[in-house]
Amino acid sequence: MSVTLARPTSAVLRRLRRWWAVFAIYFQDGIAYRASGLIWITTDVVTAVTMPLVWASAAKGGYIQGFSAGDFVVYYLSMLMIASFVTSHIMWELATEIREGQFSTFLVRPVGFIEFTFFRNLSWRLLRPVLFLPFFLLLLWAYRGFLQNVSLNLGWGFWASLVLGHLVSFFFVVAMSMLALFVQEASSIFELYYFPMLFLSGQVFPVSLLPEWARRLTHFFPFYFTSGAPTEILVGRVPDSAVPGILWAQIGWIALCAVAAKVLWSRGLRHYTGVGM
Repeated sequence: MSVTLARPTSAVLRRLRRWWAVFAIYFQDGIAYRASGLIWITTDVVTAVTMPLVWASAAKGGYIQGFSAGDFVVYYLSMLMIASFVTSHIMWELATEIREGQFSTFLVRPVGFIEFTFFRNLSWRLLRPVLFLPFFLLLLWAYRGFLQNVSLNLGWGFWASLVLGHLVSFFFVVAMSMLALFVQEASSIFELYYFPMLFLSGQVFPVSLLPEWARRLTHFFPFYFTSGAPTEILVGRVPDSAVPGILWAQIGWIALCAVAAKVLWSRGLRHYTGVGM
């Protein structure tokens, strides 16, 4: 009996070691090229700097659909920190590797493509909030006058939604990146992705401020279930009774995007030539 249990245990350990190796390599890579990461972070900080000031000026000491000036500040700061972990952009790297023929190495590695890409992406997603932390602390100091009586919902629902939101974003962009196996240049498709993503995820403005029909529309796309849902749970814009429904919706989008990525991967390999440029 001990002999039969040893084999699967050793196989699991080997897989865990491979995952850790991929994660460690790309984490070190992210540290080595942290300057480029800081440049990307500064572009994201612009929204958190400007939008709270715009809404605070519009509120004029009052409320806009239940948001005070302080609520807007808390929302955008929370969104910025959450999106830095949740939102994946790895489709750019994957499309470049497909176009230049480097994608062929994925076909011979001992780690599956989805697994390799997940831990490669996770390394940067975890490093990014760390690099962003000094900017976040500076913004907290700058907006300290608006951060009175701040109340955040840090219950299990938020943490579950945060992890699921990351998975929704990851599997969606991986599925989208597989389009590069069918077309010669996928960059224009990726550019179009950011327009609905920024608006429907709540990164530009809170989804709660949208008209009723627009709020319902966001639930038919995966974007809200990436960074929008955990942010609204955190700042208390989602009642506790509605949290399980959001979590199930996130799980559904993860399953749908994962299946789409797998199908596009298997079919796209028939079109992939690996010639490069």
